[in-house]
Amino acid sequence: MGRQLNLIALVLFACSMFVRSTDPVVPQIAGELAVDPATVALLTTAFTLPYALVQPLFGALADMFSKARMMLICLFAGSVATFVCGFAGNFEVLVVARMVAGLATGGVMPIAFALVGDKFPIAERQVAMGRLLLAIMSGNLLGATFAGVIGDLFGWRSVFFMTGAFALIAFAAAIPGLRNLTETAGRFDLSTLGPNYRTIFSNPLAKICYTVVFLEAVFMYGLFPHLATMLHDDGETRASIAGLVLGGFGIGGAIYALSVSRLLPVLGETWLMRGGGLVMGVCLLVVAFRVPWPVEVINFVLLGFGFYMLHAVIQIYASELAPAARGSAMALHSFFFFMGHAVGPIVYGVGMATVGVTPVLLVGSVVLVTAGFVCAQWLRRAPPTPT
Repeated sequence: MGRQLNLIALVLFACSMFVRSTDPVVPQIAGELAVDPATVALLTTAFTLPYALVQPLFGALADMFSKARMMLICLFAGSVATFVCGFAGNFEVLVVARMVAGLATGGVMPIAFALVGDKFPIAERQVAMGRLLLAIMSGNLLGATFAGVIGDLFGWRSVFFMTGAFALIAFAAAIPGLRNLTETAGRFDLSTLGPNYRTIFSNPLAKICYTVVFLEAVFMYGLFPHLATMLHDDGETRASIAGLVLGGFGIGGAIYALSVSRLLPVLGETWLMRGGGLVMGVCLLVVAFRVPWPVEVINFVLLGFGFYMLHAVIQIYASELAPAARGSAMALHSFFFFMGHAVGPIVYGVGMATVGVTPVLLVGSVVLVTAGFVCAQWLRRAPPTPT
């Protein structure tokens, strides 16, 4: 399974480059297409909202068909839609193409985690999923950082062309190894949708897992599309700097993925969750102080590390909510997470326009710290059944 895990990681890496690629070039797009930057920031919502809404359907279909084949089909469709974004002649076309890209790639990340959940026992799953998180964070890092550099050198359209081309390369590389991956696929039966989702929500941990990942995305990721504009307002107009700051988050996530096998025995899941909430809360407070960008890079490295301390543990619990419907359970996890992605930019946009940046960040800080402690209190594994 080692080679297949690497191929799954490659697919996730390519898809994760799509998510944050527009954030550093928001001012450029706004200038060329004559649209307000706050409106352009909603391109993230245009991607993540359909991405989230399609999760329950893709998750159910993944439980009925081959997860690997669905991943490949979705990756190809998402790459084509991303190319269309680069050719968009106006903002309306760009929004529609971005929505299609989000809709298509909605079948990749949650299905990948469900596939790993099927193939790896619980004792090995934390490390295996950590490798996937490393791929995602590396994709976020390069997607944001190189989007800024490419935007400065060649313009914002080249960002879409290059991410779309890389996704097609990943698609071609993954076909031979994943097409024939041995899976125990179910049969097409829509009558299983209701029972599967009832089983998932009958687990009391589902409400905690899904609520917290929604709040994480709202109050942390919701900030990201507005960061380039905030830096621009402070006098830093280079898209590459905004990309570098956002890329710091990916570095923090990669550091966590590389160190999780050593952190877990020392801290345990409980302190990983508490620590993750605390670190994220402090980092949002630092953003509120509008520190110089080199300090902000370090702050975003810590933010990424803290986020995955909490998020990765929740992900493990989500994979065990209903083992017989793992694709559906992980799709719901992604649904709530990316609904938060979609709502977050709106929350920050409205908040910044009404009460200001600092109050919104203070609220976000309190919510994230509280979320970490709530998870640490309630997320527990059932004791083993005596034999």
